[in-house]
Amino acid sequence: MQNTTTSNGVALSDLKLLLAIASTGNLGGAAKQLGVDHSSAFKKLGALERRIGARLFDRSRNGYRPTPAGEAAIEAAKRISDELLTLERRVLGEDTRLSGVVRVTTTDTLLHVVFPMIAEFRAIEPGIVVEISVANAIYDLSRRDADIAIRPSAVVSEQLVARRVGTVASAVYARADAAWAGEFKSASDQAWVAPDASLSHASSARWIAAHVPLAQIVLRADSLIALMQAAKSGIGATVLPCYLGDSEPLLTRVTPVLEDAAVPLWLITHPDLRHVRRIAALTEFLSQRLQREAARFEGRPVA
Repeated sequence: MQNTTTSNGVALSDLKLLLAIASTGNLGGAAKQLGVDHSSAFKKLGALERRIGARLFDRSRNGYRPTPAGEAAIEAAKRISDELLTLERRVLGEDTRLSGVVRVTTTDTLLHVVFPMIAEFRAIEPGIVVEISVANAIYDLSRRDADIAIRPSAVVSEQLVARRVGTVASAVYARADAAWAGEFKSASDQAWVAPDASLSHASSARWIAAHVPLAQIVLRADSLIALMQAAKSGIGATVLPCYLGDSEPLLTRVTPVLEDAAVPLWLITHPDLRHVRRIAALTEFLSQRLQREAARFEGRPVA
């Protein structure tokens, strides 16, 4: 598909380049997003501008700003891209095979829960290949970044099909041998490790922002796994989902479950894909298995 061209000779890869520059605001970011080097992206943009006969972006120290011609080209690229994605989803929706690839995105914290389920599913349906994408950012299922998302989130887009499969509880955790671990009194009594801005949507980040004095935060990270490791090392306390914190023997809960940090756990797909047999099969299987883990997600003792 990459070399397919439109009626005026513009390749689909050109449209992807336009959209990438528009979303990142610079050529370097666009090149990284597309998996090409900066020089190739620069040459491709130059060739596209010569073919169209118009300058598409004004270059400056602050990045690439679309010219009027560029704005028109970007709008056209968005429209064509959306139409192609819609066609792809509809064609895929007619696929009735119990074979092929299903792309699943989830967070790094859920891998130790999800992978045993995938192993069990593969034993039942060996014709289905599962691709796992680990990302803490919210993937855009409408653009086929993934077929299924497993994600704790306070809200889910109404344009997607979301099935609530549990409630994720969180608590404060610290190294078990920390001097104060057995008598936690106040958030201002010890050092904390906290999520950085990239995880501001996470319930743990919101709780820490609301309850922990800024001066007590001694480390930030862009992963809850990293925060767990920091807490294990004794750097400070942190808030973790119970299914993660309880899995680490060197950590201990120093508070009860935080009632204001609980979030739903969702199994999400796109409406156009929910009837694809291989996607529906994996979605139903994961739904059943995730609901069986309710105690673990809610921070209750596991039988």
